[in-house]
Amino acid sequence: MSRFRKVLALVPLLLGVLATPAPAAPAAFTHPGVLVSRPQLDFVKTKVNAGTQPWKAAYDQARASAYASLSRTPKPRAVVECGSYSNPNYGCTDEREDAIAAYTDALIWYITGDARYAQKSIALMDAWSAVITSHTNSNAPLQTGWAGSSWPRAAEIIKYTYSSWPNSGRFATMLRTVYLSKVINGSNSNGNWELSMMEAAVGISVFLEDKASYDKAVARYRNRVAAYVYLSTDGSLPRTVPGSGLSSRDQIVNYWQGQSTFVDGLTQETCRDFTHTGYGIAAIADVAETLRIQGEDVYSTDLGTRLRQALGFQSKYQLGAAVPSWLCSGHLNLGLGPVTEVGFNALNTRLGIAMTNTQTLTERQRPAGSNNLFVAWQTLTHAGNPA
Repeated sequence: MSRFRKVLALVPLLLGVLATPAPAAPAAFTHPGVLVSRPQLDFVKTKVNAGTQPWKAAYDQARASAYASLSRTPKPRAVVECGSYSNPNYGCTDEREDAIAAYTDALIWYITGDARYAQKSIALMDAWSAVITSHTNSNAPLQTGWAGSSWPRAAEIIKYTYSSWPNSGRFATMLRTVYLSKVINGSNSNGNWELSMMEAAVGISVFLEDKASYDKAVARYRNRVAAYVYLSTDGSLPRTVPGSGLSSRDQIVNYWQGQSTFVDGLTQETCRDFTHTGYGIAAIADVAETLRIQGEDVYSTDLGTRLRQALGFQSKYQLGAAVPSWLCSGHLNLGLGPVTEVGFNALNTRLGIAMTNTQTLTERQRPAGSNNLFVAWQTLTHAGNPA
């Protein structure tokens, strides 16, 4: 290869996501294909049934949780109203937890073959699809994103591995009219909002086999990831997303919670708290995993680098490293949550990248449970999963 061609070959790496071609939906969607694939589920089933750790402990944790109760009564509402920090909370917790329960039951169905769990998952999904019409109040977009991330995970497993779901069409209509319409255009709020909304939009688009919505959601996701996690290659300031209204240094620093020194792996919400940062990191990894199942592996790109750096940076301080004075005025609000398994598995297990701090934190937190919002059972589904 000539020197000129070698230089040209480096251009996409130097430009990062800006040089990435426009996302394209697969010619045919893979099912089940939201966060977990059939080969991944088969891997988990084999490990659990053999009593192998950490999968058996993770399965036992899910099975013993309230989410897996066969006596669970769904609590659907026509209108779910969620204010800031779920105040007021009219159906917000019920909706999120019923969605996680449907996913939990779907996983248990696949692992055990016990049809009662498939039927319970269906009962939960049917109850909501028969009733809900909208989300309202200030947190409506985020609430829709959270619940809308869990529903298609459950629906994909049930529709494509269980024998019968008569109301699957009604459920699809609910996802399109109540959820997708609310999240597909994104948000200029804190980055974890839009990332969760795009997780819902991508997952729903897979279930609906909606290529146009899939492409739109993936494009918005890429822009938000690049604007959520800083890399030194971005220059002196973090990137912004189109339409953000952030044009000056002061505006960007304010949006980054007052942080004016930028280093690899810092996120837009690091100086807010690690809990919200964890939401953002989880959604980044979850969407990347769904894209990989659908045929586009983004872990080896700029996006994967941002995820790796974000995981490593936050893990380091979550593990107790001293906080320097230049970082968030020397104080961090910790609490990253059970959000590291998906990204760690993709980058470490599959790609072989050493991630010392992330590995230590991930293994320390096993089995990772649920954050009761949209993250659930990642040790079960993704620990050491090569599929």
